[in-house]
Amino acid sequence: MLDYLAVDYPGAVKDGAIINASEFEEMREFAKTSQTKLAALEAHAEQGALVAQAQALSGAIEAKQSPAEVARLAKALANHLLAAYPVPSSPATAPQVALASAVYQAQCAACHGATGHGDGPAGLQLEPRPVDFSDKDRARERSTFALYQAISQGIEGTAMPGFGTISESDRWALAFFIGQFAHDDAEVKAGEKVWTDNAAVRAQLTSLDALSRTTQADLAKQVGEAPAAQAMAYLHSHPEAVVQNRSLSFDVARQKLAQSVQAYEKGEAARATDLALSAYLDGVEPIEPTLATRDAALMGRIETAMGRYRSMLTGKAAMPELRAQVNAIDGLFKEADALLASSADATAAFLGSFTILVREGLEALLVVVAMLAFLRKAERGDMLRYVHAGWMGALAMGAVTWAIATYFVSISGASREVTEGLSSLFAAVVLLSVGMWMHQKSMAGAWQKYLHDKLSAALSRKSAWFMFGLSFIAVYREVFETILFYAALWEQGNHDAVLGGLVSGAVVLVIIAMALLRFSARLPIGKFFTWSSALVAVLAVVLTGKGIAALQEAGWLEAWAFNGPRIDLLGIYPSLQGVGAQLLMAALVLCGFWWNARVARVKS
Repeated sequence: MLDYLAVDYPGAVKDGAIINASEFEEMREFAKTSQTKLAALEAHAEQGALVAQAQALSGAIEAKQSPAEVARLAKALANHLLAAYPVPSSPATAPQVALASAVYQAQCAACHGATGHGDGPAGLQLEPRPVDFSDKDRARERSTFALYQAISQGIEGTAMPGFGTISESDRWALAFFIGQFAHDDAEVKAGEKVWTDNAAVRAQLTSLDALSRTTQADLAKQVGEAPAAQAMAYLHSHPEAVVQNRSLSFDVARQKLAQSVQAYEKGEAARATDLALSAYLDGVEPIEPTLATRDAALMGRIETAMGRYRSMLTGKAAMPELRAQVNAIDGLFKEADALLASSADATAAFLGSFTILVREGLEALLVVVAMLAFLRKAERGDMLRYVHAGWMGALAMGAVTWAIATYFVSISGASREVTEGLSSLFAAVVLLSVGMWMHQKSMAGAWQKYLHDKLSAALSRKSAWFMFGLSFIAVYREVFETILFYAALWEQGNHDAVLGGLVSGAVVLVIIAMALLRFSARLPIGKFFTWSSALVAVLAVVLTGKGIAALQEAGWLEAWAFNGPRIDLLGIYPSLQGVGAQLLMAALVLCGFWWNARVARVKS
């Protein structure tokens, strides 16, 4: 309704005078209705502000203010409403626009006409007449999301009914199909070239959600009238181009970094920092799975360089330094662009698949194997099923999480980094406590007697669920990211090679697991606990570094970068916070080990 008001108000008022009395009354009615409906919504902290905005909109209409001002107020209210009471504003997958022609002819043409001019036989009998979808001025102000809402719910106070019986996918396809009526074939052809060559346009339309909610007028403010009209003409016919572009281009990151530099130059430090973070989360993070399967080291260099740029903003670096850093980042982008533009051969696909599984699975494997070996040493085979249930449950939950995030939520880069960061830190804290306990027992002596007299009682049902939880967390933190990597790798083709690398990686992990279990079985019980406690402590330090780095990439923590090595295997990244947290964790480990040894000496 608000979108309809923003689009139609110019037909009611011009230069402060009413030019169409019936249209003006309709605009007044729509504004009052929106105010009433907002007041009737369920309680929300923003509800009062929304009602106040609706009152301001009604006041602007009563005062016969300019169409530009009324459109601004209506759109601002609509955006505020969606932020406070969110609803899905884009299709889950790219609509099949070509298939919507039959739906339009069956459901819409009688009123709106076969070519969308509002001159269908039934429409000619209506007053007011149906919307003319070919009207360029009105189409310029209308979003595809607004069309979808009108199709789904109808427009109160008009003859436009809702078509909720049509499937959601068909309603989205129909909305994009209707958007084509305001464009001709020449614009569509020109728009394809604009979309291919104009990075600024692509940077504004980075997702189906952005495309669905952006109007041509909004886009024109950023890129100019002609490119906006041509790009929208092409994308209304080919919305899938947005999805294809999202995973293969650093244009968004380049655009955000340029805007960040401009903001910093104007003295807007906070905005510059926000744009720098957006450059990574919106422009690089979506490409990470694809690039990491080709060159993980290059992906790491890009992350480090962008983290250093954010650190320079925080440290109020001079403009020449910032520009030099942005140029260095752009050089890395060009290197990655060339790599992504080349087709991956079967050997590269195999090696990428193999490396992903072994790299991501090794940390989780070490934790799970240590738990299994411990239970076998303790002669508690009955508890092995809890560990196995934990890692198998993590595999299943990882797949479910990926499916939900991909098809329903469209999980953001920030959410992925936060999930990885928090789970890493949680696992690190748990491993620290486990390592301290294992080291304490390695100091106790009389192992066989301890195991038989004490351990059976200690491993209660509560401990069994602890085993399940640790196994689950250790594996789950790796599973989601691994699945995303494989999804990106699968899209590049060479499916047989990808499957071969996956199977080979799984075989290698099984061999490593068997070797570790056999080695641990031959160790004397005291040495087993000593080695296990050391391994668990090292993993706690590694996960601490990875957790801090992920939260920094998500913008939860600042990153004070320094010139130093980046060693992913050890969770070492060149930031003072990350290295400091690892040193603190290492200090806790050493203090705990020293205290255990001291207590053991006193007791002996």
